Amino acid sequence: MISETTRKPLACWGGKERYAGNPVECLTIILESGGCSWARCRMCSYRHERYKTASCDELAAHLHAQLAWVKNEYDLTKYAMVKLFTSGSFFDPTEVPPAFRDEVARTFRGKIVIAESRPEYITAENLEGFVAALDDGTYKTPLYCAAGLETTSDTIREKCINKGFSFTDFRDAAARARQAGAGMKAYLLFKPLFLTEAEAIADMKSSFTGISGLADMVSMNPCTVQRRTELELYWKQGAYRPPYLWSVLTLLKDAPFHMTCDPLGGGQMRGPHNCGTCDYEITKGIRDYSLSADRDLIGALLDMDCPCKNEWEYVLENERPYCMPLTR
Repeated sequence: MISETTRKPLACWGGKERYAGNPVECLTIILESGGCSWARCRMCSYRHERYKTASCDELAAHLHAQLAWVKNEYDLTKYAMVKLFTSGSFFDPTEVPPAFRDEVARTFRGKIVIAESRPEYITAENLEGFVAALDDGTYKTPLYCAAGLETTSDTIREKCINKGFSFTDFRDAAARARQAGAGMKAYLLFKPLFLTEAEAIADMKSSFTGISGLADMVSMNPCTVQRRTELELYWKQGAYRPPYLWSVLTLLKDAPFHMTCDPLGGGQMRGPHNCGTCDYEITKGIRDYSLSADRDLIGALLDMDCPCKNEWEYVLENERPYCMPLTR
């Protein structure tokens, strides 16, 4: 029998997300799981977050205790959407036992669930039962599989990020998800390691074109420097600078579709930042845009006057590949 003790997940919070053109209440949960099977991405610190046990039953009990904490602390009737994250892949059976997945589906039945997973675990075997248990007819698509595609460039994904899968793998996973009655969400990473600011912008613009029609939802994540990562090592040596918020605005303004963007660490040295003077207003504006989809708001932010815009424009023009960043 599973213990009814509770344990706080790595993180859990309520907020709003845009869905079908409207803001909805969303609960985000980051579970401490058995750990990412890949655990080699250059920018990710979550690979260090794992519950160490050799027993599947013990792991299931640990996850059950976290879900019990969520049910005790939050009124689930308030939320139309739930976003589930783990240290790696929610649909990896060695990281999240299938019996616990079934419990999650029963708990959040009738809601929109977005669950993150690597493409190789997005299979009919892993999805069909979950979708059936989750679906009560409220939503046409009750489940969206979220994959960290990061970029449509296999070269950049392999050399700069080290994700361990290809764009073709993502396309195939999207097809399998739809066959199982699920949708697909893509996370794109803006400015991974080794790219100049201008190269990173060009990569995102190319990725917008390549992802169009493949993903039902797209979220662009400006890169942040997480602790205990290879990216942090380069950043400490002055060999990497997180993206400018001006660049983020430019991409959102010119994107061919609406995407969400939450600049974590915005305005801090480890996160996407400008000069410190204009950062708060721009970061808030980007988060507001994610809910409103108001392109005029992005245009107004881009029209702001701040001396650091000249610095950003100089960097775009003069920064060269395989050299140190021009600014911190």
